[in-house]
Amino acid sequence: MLLSIVSNRRNKTGDRVETAQKLHRAAEAPEGGWTALIDDIVAGRWTNPETGKPASVPYESIVIEDSLDGAEAKLIADLKLGERFTIVADHDTWDAMGARVATALGRLGPVGAVVLDHPHADMATAAALQEKLAGAEGVIAVGSGTVNDLTKFVTGRTGRRYAVFATAASMNGYTSTTASMTLENGLKVSLPSQGPAGFFADLGVTAAAPKHLSAAGFADCLVRSVAQIDWWMSHRLLGSAYSAVPYIIQERDEAELNARAAGIASGDIAANGYLHRVLTMCGLGVSFTGMSNHGSMGEHQVSHYIDCFAGDRHPGTLHGQQVGVASLTMARLQRRFLDSETAPQIKPTRIDPAAMGRRMGAEIAAQCYREIQPKVFDERAAAAMNDKLAALWPTLRRELEPMAIPVAEMKRLLRDAGGALTAADLGVPTDFYREAVVHCREMRNRFSFLDIAADAGWLEDFAAGEA
Repeated sequence: MLLSIVSNRRNKTGDRVETAQKLHRAAEAPEGGWTALIDDIVAGRWTNPETGKPASVPYESIVIEDSLDGAEAKLIADLKLGERFTIVADHDTWDAMGARVATALGRLGPVGAVVLDHPHADMATAAALQEKLAGAEGVIAVGSGTVNDLTKFVTGRTGRRYAVFATAASMNGYTSTTASMTLENGLKVSLPSQGPAGFFADLGVTAAAPKHLSAAGFADCLVRSVAQIDWWMSHRLLGSAYSAVPYIIQERDEAELNARAAGIASGDIAANGYLHRVLTMCGLGVSFTGMSNHGSMGEHQVSHYIDCFAGDRHPGTLHGQQVGVASLTMARLQRRFLDSETAPQIKPTRIDPAAMGRRMGAEIAAQCYREIQPKVFDERAAAAMNDKLAALWPTLRRELEPMAIPVAEMKRLLRDAGGALTAADLGVPTDFYREAVVHCREMRNRFSFLDIAADAGWLEDFAAGEA
């Protein structure tokens, strides 16, 4: 009897502590909860300031809560995905939340599962998953990057809606309408796909994920400054499309997230709440722009190069971890430009297709060489660009400066969040990382300050100082 009384007292104390923690977290969440503004965007109540029209995004439900335990069945039932359900997970995400979701959905109908063994988001795995899901009705992904991309890609290709329960705040692809896939030839690309009908994040689950996953997600948010600088520069110099909407919707939350960077490393619920908000907003931005440029420019090209061409030198790090290190590289590179009152002067672009073939393989090199032709300058185009740079440089510098986060501040934020700061931290060989910085611009037709530095003749010298 005494043991029962003591146990009861402990439970009451625990309840009081838990209640206090919930109230503290509620006070830290935005007014309206973790999906404030997101709800308005999804419901079409938010007006796009660039078009003056209500927002339109391809999602039916986005729910982010401290806990979703007990709510899983209703969240899926409301989407009307069908009466039979198949969960797609890997072994880790099945343990983290998949089994729980399967049990909950058992109240709605028969539940099957496809548990992938160390999957890769490539075309062969997608084909195998498509075969396993051939008779599936309601498909629910439980996982993060790879699991979500594979499920998104396969269901999009076969014309079926799907939902996803997050298990880590490790990337911004939950609400993206593209899937990051590796082609048969080994080239990693973003392919048009679909967004989930429902995206659900249980902050208790994602905050408890291995800390390097959350740090990778934080790094994917930290790229905002360097990506925006590259994208605006490209818009001003080449006339490429640009939209401020992705930055407008996440601006306040970015500040709140950065103020809680240390909470990412410690598994703080509120820090993870803001992390999910910024990741979600970044994914929603793709719906407004039709492209991922707002969060993926030079820094992502460095990471893509590592993923595509490191081979057995790849340390197994996540894309987001690599992006964090590459963002610091890009911030240092951009700072060199922004600190110069003299406009850069470029020469005709010098890219050797044969050398590309030796680094990338003939098939990928040929594909990439065709892709980058719009940003390859001959003598006439280089001269015209130099005239534009000379005329625009003072104004362009003033426009870009407010977008920048100081390099030292970026390093502090990434360190506080538990992210890697150098190639050595990642385990990427220094010589290969420098190769990635120099040659990643050869992969995609996205014009960044990497291109200007290369055409100005000093990218290799800059890269030699990166480690």
